[in-house]
Amino acid sequence: MISPNSHVDFTDQNFFIGIDVYKKNWTVTLRHNQMELKTFSMNPSPQALQHYMLRHYPGAHCQSTYEAGFSGFWIHRELEQFGFTNMVIHPGDIPTTHKEKTTKTDKVDSRKLARELENGTLRGIYIPGEFHQQLRSLCRLRYRQLQNLVRVKNRIKGHLYTYGISIPSHDELPHWSGRFIQWLKSLRFSFAPGNEYVRLCLEELEDHKKRLAQTIRLLRTYCKEHGITDKIRFLCSVPGIGFVTAITLYTELIDIHRFSGLDSFASYVGLIPSLHSSGERESQCGLTHRHNRYLRYILVEAAWVAIRKDPVLLCTFNRLTRRMKKQDAIIRIAKKLLSRIAYVWKNETPYVCPQKA
Repeated sequence: MISPNSHVDFTDQNFFIGIDVYKKNWTVTLRHNQMELKTFSMNPSPQALQHYMLRHYPGAHCQSTYEAGFSGFWIHRELEQFGFTNMVIHPGDIPTTHKEKTTKTDKVDSRKLARELENGTLRGIYIPGEFHQQLRSLCRLRYRQLQNLVRVKNRIKGHLYTYGISIPSHDELPHWSGRFIQWLKSLRFSFAPGNEYVRLCLEELEDHKKRLAQTIRLLRTYCKEHGITDKIRFLCSVPGIGFVTAITLYTELIDIHRFSGLDSFASYVGLIPSLHSSGERESQCGLTHRHNRYLRYILVEAAWVAIRKDPVLLCTFNRLTRRMKKQDAIIRIAKKLLSRIAYVWKNETPYVCPQKA
């Protein structure tokens, strides 16, 4: 509750605040008693918003909301400290009229947020603790570093193809062997610039490898320091799950109990079909476009490993491939992995792989 500081008193009265967040300014809409009071621009500061509400509406109970995005959750944490009841919203979950889609401005977005907050149609996303959010950022950095590594490898291969140098097929694997790196270093082009191109790319490749290894070591260290090792060990007991997959799962989900069931869990990851239904007609259009970009791809990769280690999953995969493509079958295997992941996480017990179906 924001304490009053003048003769005007709005104690126990609800004010609904929609905030369209940008780096240089915020567009804010105030609503009260099913009325829009004001839409204005202000400095991007939770404290400035608190001062505005104290000055104009002392004692008011402030409920606010803004869209999840580049700003993260620091705004949410500061607003909560100032006595606001705040909610962070996924942009795709906000009810939007056709006019609001075709005429999109900061004011329109702010008014829409305040209106739907007052109507009670919004549902906030999960807000992690500050440490877990920072651990998630470090884990996502590993993903970016891996992307940089792949880009440098593609750059080297493209350079070789440009000058008609064939690469042995067994060296097309993502992990280049030391022998292959030495082969690249021994290449000689007709002029010095071609040699320098390869040398500089190989130096960059080595730097990315060192940073990637350092990031993984840091993730292991923080897991030990903050008591996460046991959870990671339980996750690693599931076939196909290694440390990188386990720490990615942990940092992206943090609390497995926030999902009501397997369907809710699979929906968050993005392992559900996109459906179109009208009357008696219903069609599936592949996997939903809405997904966690860091989880879906890594779980599909884990599923390919799991069918080589788990006889039950292998039998299921073989049965599925009789009526669908392998790429479609592996998605169903990945969803089965989700069930096993949820089980070991909730029960805090290692997974025991059955020997037969």
